[in-house]
Amino acid sequence: MASIRELRSRIKSVGSIRQITRAMEMVATTKLRRFQERAVASRPYSQEISGMVTRLASMLGDDVGDRPLFKKGAGERTLILLVTSDRGLCGAYNSNVFKVLETWLLEHPGKPVDTFVYGRKGYQYLTRRGRQVERFLVEPPLEQTDYRAAARAARELTNAFLSGKYSEVVVLYTAFESVVRYVPKVVPFLPIEAAAVQAGGAKAGDPKASGPGASGDVLLEPDAGTLFDRLVPRYLETRIYNALLESLTSEYASRRVSMKNATDAAKTMQNALKRVYNRKRQENITKELLDIVGGSEALR
Repeated sequence: MASIRELRSRIKSVGSIRQITRAMEMVATTKLRRFQERAVASRPYSQEISGMVTRLASMLGDDVGDRPLFKKGAGERTLILLVTSDRGLCGAYNSNVFKVLETWLLEHPGKPVDTFVYGRKGYQYLTRRGRQVERFLVEPPLEQTDYRAAARAARELTNAFLSGKYSEVVVLYTAFESVVRYVPKVVPFLPIEAAAVQAGGAKAGDPKASGPGASGDVLLEPDAGTLFDRLVPRYLETRIYNALLESLTSEYASRRVSMKNATDAAKTMQNALKRVYNRKRQENITKELLDIVGGSEALR
């Protein structure tokens, strides 16, 4: 059994770790609230631009499917944008993303894949397994990303798709559903499914998308085709921006839970060590009293 000095040192060390994890939990909680507010604030713009694309697509009809971004690419390869974290200490956040990635690769055996990576953990995971990273997006860091950085990433993905090297582009990110639920998922990015875009207005039940005004009563300047071609890049940029925001929010939600569990575990360990320490100290006191009593009896 450890000595009293060793137990005292362990209790102090665990207490220091508990203070650190508690501080990290508070920081994660603050950043979680900030990124969650940004994600919520971006939804009206995302919903509005999606609605506009839907209305214009229903006006154009079959002409939508003739555009390059709505047709399967000429290449045979698949491009994946993998979104992970830059730092660890966030529980199983990155592990769950990698598990979904490996599952997707197993479901598409023999398919040539190239990868764009956002987040150092994803880059380290792929390079350690000998997989080539086509592009590592490091500027700005994921935590400091903004709409401008998301737009740049969306343009790079679009240009890669239009180069004729890839047949499709998919995004693997973590969708934020609640503070305790965040699900990694693979979503198609390019080509855009024309049927899904045209059906979006009908599913939403928006009279602007399905009524007579969508077809001929609204005057547009310039024409619907020009507006549609200008809005589609913004639509893609918004999808990437929302994916990055949701991934960041999920990362800090996972880090908050992880640090809370670490703080609770440190408290439990500290209490257990204190019980052992008190018991050991009481045993030493009892032994000293017995020695004193024994010595006193011997002197009699």
